[in-house]
Amino acid sequence: MNILKFFTAGSVDDGKSTLIGRLLYDTNSILADQLEALQQSNRKNDDGSIDLAILTDGLRAEREQGITIDVAYKYFQTEKRKFIIADTPGHIQYTRNMVTGASTANLAIILIDARNGVVEQTVRHSYLVSLLGVSHVVICINKMDMEGYSEEVYNNITATYKTLAANLNLNDVTFIPVSALRGDNIVNKSENMPWYEGTSLLDFLETVEVTSNQTSDYARMPVQWVIRPQTDELHDYRGYAGRILSGAFKVNDKVTVLPSGSSSVIDRIEVFEKTPEEAVAGMSVTLHLKDNIDISRGDVLVNSAHLPQNSQLIEADLCWMDNKPMDDSITYFLQHNSKLTKCKVKDILHKVNINTLEKEDAHEFKLNDIGRVVIKTADELAYDLYSENKANGSAILIDSRTNLTVGALMFRAIAD
Repeated sequence: MNILKFFTAGSVDDGKSTLIGRLLYDTNSILADQLEALQQSNRKNDDGSIDLAILTDGLRAEREQGITIDVAYKYFQTEKRKFIIADTPGHIQYTRNMVTGASTANLAIILIDARNGVVEQTVRHSYLVSLLGVSHVVICINKMDMEGYSEEVYNNITATYKTLAANLNLNDVTFIPVSALRGDNIVNKSENMPWYEGTSLLDFLETVEVTSNQTSDYARMPVQWVIRPQTDELHDYRGYAGRILSGAFKVNDKVTVLPSGSSSVIDRIEVFEKTPEEAVAGMSVTLHLKDNIDISRGDVLVNSAHLPQNSQLIEADLCWMDNKPMDDSITYFLQHNSKLTKCKVKDILHKVNINTLEKEDAHEFKLNDIGRVVIKTADELAYDLYSENKANGSAILIDSRTNLTVGALMFRAIAD
């Protein structure tokens, strides 16, 4: 059974908590004790029905108490698919949290209140979706019941959003008119909107194609451990263990080791006690090569016919995640998969006003700021552009003084 990871985003009171609660409730994904607590709760909707937003209010209460929680995850499944929901905050002061939750998602659900249409937070959330390269976007136009299930309201909002999507290069956008409170078009098609010819939200989530980069072109495996037992029984054993980031490796494939540039051919693939002919993205494997060459932790095995970038000077989008502003006078650590190297922020090209999408001149980055920088690393990095291969096109910045993660990087180009 495959897995769909998606996250939800929306302005305050757009109904995000209710939508998640409705999905869980109507798919019978609530545990018995949770259901009992719901039924006994004093919180009811105006029509006396259960307030399903209670299911995610625990996270909200913790935020109000000042407890830092990045992202809350909910899990459910149907007969067709398993789902992981990242419940991300919508406020601008939690931009870093949304970036964290969205970074591994296959799909984004952005809620728009039918009464308000496209607002500033819609623009901001859509920009972050574009920045992070999320494959599929679903625009749920919520609270249609409060607008009399008007087709005209729906059409006006979709027209406005399509202009925004075009400006942000969001190409795969699906619009669904819903009422999370009433359950319209969430799990089942609504009879209140006969003019809508599309599917329900759940039906779309169950059937949307989840693609993974398993073409051999982008075969990438950072080496995490060089296995040399050096026992009498395994005297000549030499394996390179790691998790395949992307693409696929096959026996007899020609591979290159970066940054050294040495080449060899895959002799054997081990997965536990099995020796398959092929290993694909997501698998933890041990690769054996036909030649004994110098390989260490942090090196990357790649397809020789499709090499990644290899550079010390990188242009990248940066989301700053620390309460302390960025200091371009100090040395940071950059963690790129299993490779840890020192680096400095050489230049700030611009900062993005994520409410207006305008690029602004900047001399520093503060908490939740996003923009384009040039990074200079101590060692060469074997990376892909984020737009081509997200798995090998991102990294984190670490404060060398505190070991705290302070920034998220998405590689865009080799800097001049």
